[in-house]
Amino acid sequence: MQPDIEKHIAQFPEHTQLKLKELHAFIDAEVPGLTQKMAYGIPTFQRNGKNFIHYAGYSKHIGLYPGAKGIAAFAAEFEKRNYKYSKGAVQFSLKEELPLDLVAQIIGYLLQK
Repeated sequence: MQPDIEKHIAQFPEHTQLKLKELHAFIDAEVPGLTQKMAYGIPTFQRNGKNFIHYAGYSKHIGLYPGAKGIAAFAAEFEKRNYKYSKGAVQFSLKEELPLDLVAQIIGYLLQK
């Protein structure tokens, strides 16, 4: 994990840090060869030199940023699972387990684009 990303994660309470590390490791394992950096002030994975997916910690949730097309493709699923989402982001509550099954589906979708 890149030092700037470690610094970002370290600023949160332990429970949030664990979830952020879990999400980071999951994305890293799902798509071999991604590079990592901070972009827009948040942890970012790049693929072929372009931003692929971002994530960030907040006080009550973790934000996942797969881009507008990634969000639009899964809007119905977000609504079904009662997740807050916007044009480019979805929020996962810190009180719940990370929906890694859904994250895998989003990643699969992004890999096809």
